[in-house]
Amino acid sequence: MPKNALLKNDLNPLSTFSIVAYDPEAKEWGVAVQSRFLAVGWVVPWAKAGVGAVATQARANPTYGPRGLELLASGLGAEEVVARLTGEDPEASVRQLGIVDAQGRAAAFTGEKCLEWAGQVTGSNYTCQGNILVSEATVRAMAEAFENASGPLADRLVRALAAGQAAGGDRRGQQSAALLVVKEKGGYGGLNDRFIDLRVDDHVDPIGELARLLGLFKVVWFLTEPGQRVPLDASTTRSLQFHLNRLGYYQGEVNGLLDASTLDGLAAFARDENLSELWRNDGYVDGLLWRRLGRKEKS
Repeated sequence: MPKNALLKNDLNPLSTFSIVAYDPEAKEWGVAVQSRFLAVGWVVPWAKAGVGAVATQARANPTYGPRGLELLASGLGAEEVVARLTGEDPEASVRQLGIVDAQGRAAAFTGEKCLEWAGQVTGSNYTCQGNILVSEATVRAMAEAFENASGPLADRLVRALAAGQAAGGDRRGQQSAALLVVKEKGGYGGLNDRFIDLRVDDHVDPIGELARLLGLFKVVWFLTEPGQRVPLDASTTRSLQFHLNRLGYYQGEVNGLLDASTLDGLAAFARDENLSELWRNDGYVDGLLWRRLGRKEKS
């Protein structure tokens, strides 16, 4: 049998390209992946704040995710964890793996029986890997895009995916994509580390759809920069009360006094718009919430 032939009873391989990375300034770890495989986010990406991130693919071994994070948490570095996981796996020759540890050290593994083209490129704070690709150009383009990109980690990860696809991508085509970014207390309400967890399970343009979802997510959940917050002086408070009154969230006098009734009305509006995380009680209103209030009243 040829080296890269699939056995009849093999699981469908994840013909996949992914990037695993760390942002040392934001203290964020993340994985972005695209595959000609239904719901790739179900299998490939794993991450834990303060510990690291893992991508397991090709004929993926999903135990590499939790086991890899466990080994990282015990103090082993990325290269040591890759060696441990693959050394314990009798089917390592058909696996592919990328890891970034708590310090941003990156390591990857491509088994000798992974379907061509298969391989990886590692750099400072990241590793890109793929299998069943058109060519090596995919992972090279991903690495270059990530190194040259600026902005939040999530944006840079998605840009790397787009660059990989533009360079050829998966030779079987596209189907699904996923993005996972973790940071300490980054989850909903600050109660876990799951900062961003977006999945496109089946789509003709999964990377484009993932980028669209990330844009929506940022509008709703990324906190506005301090310069974008609107001070609630007498004039803006009167405007706030006017809009809230027109929308049925405030029944008091439009007098410019920032009282409990006005704040309660704003909190109720934020809740109904799924923007509760943006409500504040410090004499300011978040810029996004302010703009949403105006657009809602006009509609």
